[in-house]
Amino acid sequence: MAFRRILVPLTGTAAGEAALATALMTARIWNSHIHCLHVRVDARDVAPLAGEGLSGAMIEEMMAATERESGERAGRVRALFERFVAHAGPITLADSAETANKADGVTISFESIPGREEDVVAQQARLYDLAVVPHPEADSDVSSSDALHAVLFDSGRPVLIAPLTPPATIGNRVCCAWNGTAESASAIDVSLPWLHHAQARQVLYSEDYQRRGPKVEGILAYLHWHGVDAEGKQFKPISKDVGAGLLAAARDFEADLICMGAYSHSRLRQLILGGVTRHVLENADIPVLMRR
Repeated sequence: MAFRRILVPLTGTAAGEAALATALMTARIWNSHIHCLHVRVDARDVAPLAGEGLSGAMIEEMMAATERESGERAGRVRALFERFVAHAGPITLADSAETANKADGVTISFESIPGREEDVVAQQARLYDLAVVPHPEADSDVSSSDALHAVLFDSGRPVLIAPLTPPATIGNRVCCAWNGTAESASAIDVSLPWLHHAQARQVLYSEDYQRRGPKVEGILAYLHWHGVDAEGKQFKPISKDVGAGLLAAARDFEADLICMGAYSHSRLRQLILGGVTRHVLENADIPVLMRR
C-alpha cells in the first residue's frame, strides 16, 4: 500500500502553508497526487441561523455580506495555493487521474466548493488514502478544528496533522504509540507503509497508557510478521501527564513522525478532562499520523 491520493483542506492560514509543505514531502515519498480543497461558506446556510425578528432585507444583507467575505477568503486561499505551486519545485498541475498518471512525479490540483466544511471534508476524504490537515492554531482550541475531527470521526481514513513549522524530514524515524486498543491497532495498520520506509522504528508503551487489550509484545510480534522489526520502548508520564511523556519519548528517539490511535476515551471526556490525544494534538512539533 502507498498513499497515492492525498487530500489537503485549505483555509488560507500560516498553518495551512505548513500543511501544504508537509503534504508535498509526503507526496514525494509515495509519488502521490495532492488535491487541495477549500470549502466556502454557503450564504444560504446563514438564513436559518438569522432567527426571528429580522426583516427580509436584513437577512438578504447578511447573506450578501457572507457571500462577499467567503469570496474574498477563497481568493486568498487560491493565491496561497498558486504561490506554493510556483515555489514548490518539480510538480505538475493535474485535474484528472488521466493527466496525473501521465505525469512524471508529484501532481497537484485545487478545488473550491460551497458547503459546510466538516461535512464536505469528511465525505471527500473517503476517496483519498490520507488527509493532511493543518495543526490547530496556537490561539485556537483543538476542539474547533472542524476538518481534523471530521476526518477522524467521519471519513474512515487516516489523518496526518502537520506541525506549525514544516518538518525537515518525515518518516525516517517513526514512533508508534501502543495501548492495546482498537484505535491503536488501526493506527498501526495504516502506518505499515511508513514503518517499511523508515530507517528506525520504535513502539512506545506505558503502564499508565495501556488499556484492555494485547500488550506490547503482541504488536511487536505482529509487526515482525509483516517484515518490520521495531524496538519496544517504555515511557513514563511527566507530572502525571501521559501525553507529555509520550512526546518526550518521541523527542528522545529523534522521531520525525508519530503514529497513534485517536480518542480511545470519548471525545467529550477528553475535551473536559484532557487526554493523550488532546495533548499530542496541541503540543506535537512533528507530524502526527492518527486514525480512529
